[in-house]
Amino acid sequence: MARGPGLVTIAVDPHKRLNVVEVVDAASVVLACQQFEHSTAGFKELMRFARAWRRRQWAIEGATGVGKNLAQRLVAGDEVVLDVPSRKSSLVRAFSATSGRKSDEVDAHAVAVALAALNSPDLERVRADDHATALRLLASRRKELVGLRTRAVNRVHRELQILIPGGAKRGLSAARAKVMLSSVRPRDEVGKLRKVPVADQIADLVAIDKRLADIKKQINAAVKAAPTTLPELRGVGPVITAIVVGEVRDVARFVDEDHFAAYNGTAPTTWGSAGEARPCVNRSGNRTLNHAIHMAAVTQLRNSGPGRDYYQRKIASGKKPKAARRCLKRRVSDANNRRLVTDADKELGGPGGHVGATRNTSATGSTPNAGSSVKPQPGPRTNATPAAARAS
Repeated sequence: MARGPGLVTIAVDPHKRLNVVEVVDAASVVLACQQFEHSTAGFKELMRFARAWRRRQWAIEGATGVGKNLAQRLVAGDEVVLDVPSRKSSLVRAFSATSGRKSDEVDAHAVAVALAALNSPDLERVRADDHATALRLLASRRKELVGLRTRAVNRVHRELQILIPGGAKRGLSAARAKVMLSSVRPRDEVGKLRKVPVADQIADLVAIDKRLADIKKQINAAVKAAPTTLPELRGVGPVITAIVVGEVRDVARFVDEDHFAAYNGTAPTTWGSAGEARPCVNRSGNRTLNHAIHMAAVTQLRNSGPGRDYYQRKIASGKKPKAARRCLKRRVSDANNRRLVTDADKELGGPGGHVGATRNTSATGSTPNAGSSVKPQPGPRTNATPAAARAS
């Protein structure tokens, strides 16, 4: 039997084997609290429990992490699910009467209060996995394989340096390693034994290279099938496209290009207290996305075009190479943001909820008609200024 007409929030503190649930109303009054096993039977029991309230929404802590399985199952059932960041619920717990102590019940209550008391309109609504999730998975797998290959090459380098005077040069490939190993004919027993594991390590390198080639084909196919035009920008290939789309997910989360730059760490920031803060390099933000933007900027620097010309102008104006490169990264960030906004508008069939965005993205280069890259770290704003109006 459904209870009451008011909207309730079902807050969930997810765990690997169980989910702790607390139901609160709009006034943060606790209506029920219960634990459910994280299994198929436990999910059915949880839904029977939740149907007691017709008007309901879910608040899950870490809906993209440990709570992702539960969040996606709820979304598949047309439930409204909000992702409560761990930092918000931890703040509620730290300033509560529990003196920051942790328990399942306290955690679940903190998730509920973080949603109700903080009244956060910026909480992200969980959506079903789409092409962005697929691209993120492929990009993450490629990153893992690249790490495995680096370690495999380092191991081969280490052993070849012992077997061959001077070892191997940088940029060692599996084919080159095979040729070098075949030239080694040790006469002592230890040398012969040392050659065997090196052959195994080269075989591992061959297998990793094959998997990297396969994942590259998958990324290329997934990017072509995705509704994105990012590869049209200079320096942005399929791999960088997969990283950017996968990390951004929904560009409407960002008010404008300044907020997008703050998220990826290309916006300048300040440091200091008890006086005037001094400008400094932004070391925060999404470092995976920052690295992708960095690689796109480096690609532009290695080839002639608008990006390299912009970099040279910054150098001529007195900036040091690193500072000029950071300016170029900001320009690349703005170009990516504008193209993501344009793609989102096309997918929605019209202007899509991205406040203050402009559609004037250059298809021939990743240096849009924006103003200086030296823009302040964005703060709270009540109304956004169109990007075109901010251009200098």
